[in-house]
Amino acid sequence: MSFNLPRARFAVAALATAAAHFGYTTQAATPTAAPAAPASTDINLTSYANGAWILKKPDEYSEAWSAFWLLDERSESGWATPKGTVTPQQLLIVLPEQSVIKTLEFDSANVDGDGEGSRSAKDVVVEVSNTGPSSGFEVIAAVSLKAKKDKQRFAVAKAVTGRWVRLTMKNNHGSAEYIELFDFRAYGEQKTKTAVPSVSGTYDTNFEKFRVQQDGASVTGCYEHGDGLITNGGIDGRVTRFTWVQDKDRGPAVLTFSPDGKELFGLWWADSEPNGVGNIWTGKKVSDTVGSCPHWKGAQTASSQLAKDITATGRARIYGINFDTDSDVIKPESKAALDTIVKLAKEKGDWKFTIEGHTDSTATAAHNQTLSEKRAAAVKAYLATAGVAAARMTAQGLGATKPIADNNTAIGRAQNRRVELVKS
Repeated sequence: MSFNLPRARFAVAALATAAAHFGYTTQAATPTAAPAAPASTDINLTSYANGAWILKKPDEYSEAWSAFWLLDERSESGWATPKGTVTPQQLLIVLPEQSVIKTLEFDSANVDGDGEGSRSAKDVVVEVSNTGPSSGFEVIAAVSLKAKKDKQRFAVAKAVTGRWVRLTMKNNHGSAEYIELFDFRAYGEQKTKTAVPSVSGTYDTNFEKFRVQQDGASVTGCYEHGDGLITNGGIDGRVTRFTWVQDKDRGPAVLTFSPDGKELFGLWWADSEPNGVGNIWTGKKVSDTVGSCPHWKGAQTASSQLAKDITATGRARIYGINFDTDSDVIKPESKAALDTIVKLAKEKGDWKFTIEGHTDSTATAAHNQTLSEKRAAAVKAYLATAGVAAARMTAQGLGATKPIADNNTAIGRAQNRRVELVKS
């Protein structure tokens, strides 16, 4: 994919606490001598890979220093104000579900400039509302961060259920030029699970028209820049994962849709650089009609595209097969993706397949290995029940041994949880 998008520069921010100093009445959150890690069941609620969406951005230097980079879970990329702007700045985030934040974490080790991190964000207030984006906010923490330091972790002073999170960066460590912050993470748990409308339709994006067809958890489509294709995609909540294919290039993408379904925002990578910062993909919905591209006529071509992918590379990543959490039970919305494999197998009667199950690295290696084996076996069982001869298929679990992205981020873990179909 050859696109003229600026790469994220590597900015910085350190945050800080002093509630009384800013007129807040809540007790300031303070780190313990050995701050406890988030519970294994807690997720980073403010990661865009978990469905978080920015409603209001602070002033920013450029797209390469956008506030979006605060939610990508990478300490190498971050946000900065325009030169000379060191007044208080606010970031407003909406979460996909009502949630409770328990632990906050900030990164600022990569702050630019001289002066021992003087650009690092210092005093920061975090508030939560369950009422709406402009009212009902309660302070859950007021923190004061050290300059140029990653993984500054704080327990919240007050647990509040809500969907809107407001982050106020009050100042920095003395620079008259910029405020910088590299990452903001809010760990906790979601309290609700609501149905999400279909994302099918046409979007105007920075890569021309983007046409997406959702069928259950399966997502296919095209984009008009360079005859691009969206292949073997899947959606879970407001987050979709797929492989983009353009000419001889290809790679993964992870996109999040806004709460009203009218906008999309995410990152794409080339297969040759899966651990890079990523490149921005953004757009607005212009029609509920999917339409077609000259090189793509609709979801009915999914099995033929799957065949092309396997012919070209010997394998295909399939993201439309979702399982219950920590389980080999296939979710009902996975039927469309599974039926595409069935159709392909019947069209290519002489092909034999290996069904690979892959997990992220969240649990132990032994647990992940067993889980991946069970998930691969569950897919094989579905295909066999649908009429694909069992002798043509081998189920193999690989646990977390073959990652295609960084397991230290929700974005990477989302890419690593997958089923792959390999021509034997």
